Amino acid sequence: MNQPIVGYHQDEEGHWVADLACGHGQHVRHHPPFFSRPWVTTAEGRARHLGMVLNCKKCDEPPETVASS
Repeated sequence: MNQPIVGYHQDEEGHWVADLACGHGQHVRHHPPFFSRPWVTTAEGRARHLGMVLNCKKCDEPPETVASS
């Protein structure tokens, strides 16, 4: 499900994570040649990408069912 970026934080390893409007997070690494996101490396670049839409894979997952005991 497409969700806009509303903020950022760094994980415990220092990698940038986009905070999505749905409440989930998604890594936005700059790791060429696999991921080319040079905008992640500067505060200005991250600010310019606020509102950019990312596909939230967690929103697309089926809801977990809780087994009753």
